[in-house]
Amino acid sequence: MAECVKLPKSIVDKSWDFYKQVWSHLIVYFQVHDDKNLKGRANDAIASACLYIACRQEGMPRTFKEICAVSKISKKEIGRCFKLILKALETSVDLITTADFMSRFCSNLGLPNSVQRAATHIARKAGELDIVSGRSPISVAAAAIYMASQASEDKRSQKEIGDIAGVADVTIRQSYKLMYPFAAKLFPDDFKFATPIEFLPQM
Repeated sequence: MAECVKLPKSIVDKSWDFYKQVWSHLIVYFQVHDDKNLKGRANDAIASACLYIACRQEGMPRTFKEICAVSKISKKEIGRCFKLILKALETSVDLITTADFMSRFCSNLGLPNSVQRAATHIARKAGELDIVSGRSPISVAAAAIYMASQASEDKRSQKEIGDIAGVADVTIRQSYKLMYPFAAKLFPDDFKFATPIEFLPQM
């Protein structure tokens, strides 16, 4: 799984340590709570959650959807194990932010540094102005990338961004709609517009 999402050996090792510490505890839990969805798949669900936690703690977060894609385990199953592992090990993870994903998403979309910098600024400013309250950092990052790319020469569609970020088009639109009325305040002062703010998509 780690190889599929391009993770270093340090994260594999940390995931394995988590797995060894919690395996017995969680296997017993799943046997007691006979969940048909997890029957025969508890090991994979635990391993997937361990990998997700290790990524978060090592500062190389991956989305639930990315882990789901390589593990074939549902987000719900991984999420359940994630919470149980944190409780069993009495550990925690830092809250994810838009900055955790911006560089990787923009790189995978083939966007230049100027667009990445603008998207990072847009997402951070949107948070400061409290206009994306309650939205997930991943959806805000995706919407910020969409806004920045649409204002540049390197335009990317919601679908292209959604495929990379692992979020639905409608999720990007929801965050973008919140941000659009404040677009003039969100862009960095030195951004070079190929498409002026007034001609950005309004959804």
